[in-house]
Amino acid sequence: MTTEPLIAITNGRVFSGDQFLQDAAVLIKGSRVVGLPKTAEVRADTVVDAAGAYVVPGFIDLQVYGGGGHLFSESPSASVMNAIATALAKAGTTGFMITMATNSSDVVNEAVDVLRSYTHPALLGLHLEGPYLNPVKRGAHPAKYIRPPEKHEIAALLKKAQGVLKMMTVAPECFDEETIGLLIDAGVLLSAGHSNASFEEAMRGFRQGIRAVTHLFNAMSPFHHRDPGLPGATFQSEAAVASVIADGIHVDYHALAISKRLLGKRLFLITDAVAATHSGTYTHLFKGDRYTLPDGTLSGSSLTMMQAIANCVRHADIALDEALRMASTYPASLIGAQDLGRITIGALANLVIFDHSYTVKRVFLGGRSV
Repeated sequence: MTTEPLIAITNGRVFSGDQFLQDAAVLIKGSRVVGLPKTAEVRADTVVDAAGAYVVPGFIDLQVYGGGGHLFSESPSASVMNAIATALAKAGTTGFMITMATNSSDVVNEAVDVLRSYTHPALLGLHLEGPYLNPVKRGAHPAKYIRPPEKHEIAALLKKAQGVLKMMTVAPECFDEETIGLLIDAGVLLSAGHSNASFEEAMRGFRQGIRAVTHLFNAMSPFHHRDPGLPGATFQSEAAVASVIADGIHVDYHALAISKRLLGKRLFLITDAVAATHSGTYTHLFKGDRYTLPDGTLSGSSLTMMQAIANCVRHADIALDEALRMASTYPASLIGAQDLGRITIGALANLVIFDHSYTVKRVFLGGRSV
């Protein structure tokens, strides 16, 4: 029988998810954090010197379409998923929902088939963005695949998915209570997005069980002083949380700062990151700092979670500890993952070490160096 080595990360600025710890080391055994001793008390088989860098919980991205030059929906396969998961983990994203935008039933079914038999320690499940959206706010989603929700179709999808479908973006104004209940009763986390909902329609959706809002401000009814729309309902709600793309392109940094002030811990980060593609349903063209469709429609970001954190601090006056919570603790809480998003005894040893220029230096996924 082999004994798992005890790994100690020392000489770093450790952020627990609640606060920065003074003179703390992180002890890892197997896949878990087993201690947070003072540096002088460290006894370990392997010592990793963080050299004064930050040691923080691994980032969690609940909306990302690809990575490493691959888009999952272009070629759904285990090999593509491996490439995406490896690239994301190396960049610090140790937990992610692979996301598929509105697509043909054949492509969605193919993706579900792949994910039912695919596992990776960073993969948290499938996020379907569509097809039950409002075509008025479709953004880059192809109109030909957007459709009203039908109970029999949703039931068939849930049966086929066998639990891999964890999250879904829907337009609340397109659902009645019974139809939306099918998804909620199956444990699918619902997020309002690509929606032209009025304030009243959005609030009704929250009361019916929609718990989140997808990429705040993008592809939704605007905030207007005579109809606050979905953004206004999000601000007014006491429970709904919202994701935001902090690249300064999808949302102006001043709007990000205002939203943070209003929503507090109810605002979290996603990348909405895609990859350049020239085949399949979507053609994403890289335009230097963003992706667009051939007609110029904004179609996705080129963000990493590390860059999103840096943007929050540098451009939206958000403190580093709070930006880190937006990238880890808050999304972990939303999906009910109690052992993610924190560095505490018993938590999964998903850790990121990055320096003061926001460069990722080292990543641990389930206790193993990536």
